[in-house]
Amino acid sequence: MGKFVISQRTNGDYQFNLKATNGQVILASQGYASMASCENGIESVKTNATDDGRFERLTSSNGKFYFNLKAGNGQVIGSSEMYESEASRDNGIESVKRNAPDASIEEDTAA
Repeated sequence: MGKFVISQRTNGDYQFNLKATNGQVILASQGYASMASCENGIESVKTNATDDGRFERLTSSNGKFYFNLKAGNGQVIGSSEMYESEASRDNGIESVKRNAPDASIEEDTAA
């Protein structure tokens, strides 16, 4: 099962990463001003990750592939890393769908 890891940025904002069971980051959030907002973002990922229509499949200007997960209001709630192929990107989306709904939440106290 995957897990959400909440950490604090140097500017004081909170962010989360969704990690697969192998520890690889499969989705990263924007910065949030408060812990509560960050936790709401996680709940939004859990809710929206099961809807394939919420995933925006994109290609960067350098030809790499990535995706955004969007909430019902169209706001981006998480972004992937860059992938070398469309197939790898699509595997990343499937991993988010599998891992997000039941993922645990923990705080990174090392940050």
